[in-house]
Amino acid sequence: MRILFAIKQIDYEPQGILHLSSALKRAGHDVALTVAATEDPVRFAQEYRPHVLGYSVTTGSQSYYLDLNRRLRAQVDAFSVFGGPHPTFFPEMIEAEGVDGVCLGEGEEALVDLANALARGDDPTSIPNWWIKSADGRIHRNPVRPPTPDLDALPPPDRKLVFDKDPFIRKSRLKHFITGRGCPYNCAYCYNQAYHELYRGKGSVVRRRSVSNVLAELKWVRAGYPLEFVVFLDDTFIWPRPWLDEFCARYPEEIGLPFFCNVRPNLVDEDVARLLRDAGCVSVGMGLESGDDRLRNQVLRRNLTREQILEASRLLYSAGISIITTNMLGLPTGTLESDWATLELNVACRPGYANSFLYQPYPRTALGDFTREQGLMAGSLDDIASSAWDSTILSFDPATKRQLENLNHLFALAVEWPWAVPLIKRLIRLPRNPAYRLAYKLFKGYAIKKRIHPYHPSLAEFVETGRRFMRFD
Repeated sequence: MRILFAIKQIDYEPQGILHLSSALKRAGHDVALTVAATEDPVRFAQEYRPHVLGYSVTTGSQSYYLDLNRRLRAQVDAFSVFGGPHPTFFPEMIEAEGVDGVCLGEGEEALVDLANALARGDDPTSIPNWWIKSADGRIHRNPVRPPTPDLDALPPPDRKLVFDKDPFIRKSRLKHFITGRGCPYNCAYCYNQAYHELYRGKGSVVRRRSVSNVLAELKWVRAGYPLEFVVFLDDTFIWPRPWLDEFCARYPEEIGLPFFCNVRPNLVDEDVARLLRDAGCVSVGMGLESGDDRLRNQVLRRNLTREQILEASRLLYSAGISIITTNMLGLPTGTLESDWATLELNVACRPGYANSFLYQPYPRTALGDFTREQGLMAGSLDDIASSAWDSTILSFDPATKRQLENLNHLFALAVEWPWAVPLIKRLIRLPRNPAYRLAYKLFKGYAIKKRIHPYHPSLAEFVETGRRFMRFD
């Protein structure tokens, strides 16, 4: 079977698709990738003639991919399937025109089973994890299978799929890795609670690859491609502690490259900061989310005290590890005053860069449902953008909405130069200004390059990184 994955753009290695590709290839299928931002996906599909069209979809991008699928299906006779976060939590998209199947949850085994069934000419309507639409329009809804218990049993991600498609990603000295799946926390704004519910009684969704497996992947990439800086994308890299202890003991000798990872403030103590520093960690991502205690703990359910956040920041700063914080502005039941409190907490933490987002009320998250039920949301699911940088769909009055969207673009500048806050408070009252977005882009690019991902790209890589950063959100 020929399976074609179609994506909008490549900003970094799409880990989910790479794992699906490696599983399909191990089962004997052929896999290709088309990138709409850099080529004509319709022409590519016409030449490749796929049996299956596959899309990985996040909430906010579903309309784009449904339209892309209609364009491709008008030219090729293929079975169209959708997976990823949005179909997992909104499998009703099976009802859309041109959608033959949606995959709920993990897709490696499920997609291989589907491809095998289609190749044999078997009926695919009873395969676990799939909602399938038959020719008569009937929808077959199947439960999910248990999550893969041993991630080491999966083949390594098929990086060649992207490296062959995108020379920039292949030649980049910075590459991305994931060492596990699932998160042990249940923050109100995240789908994690719904994901645990999907797999209730079927096994743990929180799993980690062995340290040996992770290091083997790193060695394989370094042996065949440029690699100077490692970015670990896991939501919480420093949990569980025994895994971290082994990783930090082995990584310096076996890999020895500077790296970035994500941490959670309550898990950072003096020993963790020391372990990370000695292993080669030069920067971390850490979620503050809100400087307002009520919003952070009652609304977002972060269960983090201000003291924990400040102490984690102090320990990391003292260890010479730069921090990029994440923050949400425009929260339900919040005010501009609470967003200024978030800015003040960031100033106290002294981050290398303070990243801010406008809260997006994703349905089927606890906070998204609360936002909708309380009438705090203007619009519907289709109004949620794929980017959380530019606009809010919460029901703020026009003046507050304008100030929130402007503040989001100027937030990092205010944290960097708090003496400018009085001026910024005046600037955000003005109409939306493209100069604010440009300032946000330029400063973020500078801070990420110099403080968060400090490696030495070639001139061509530096220029292309900047070009992509300005184009993508």
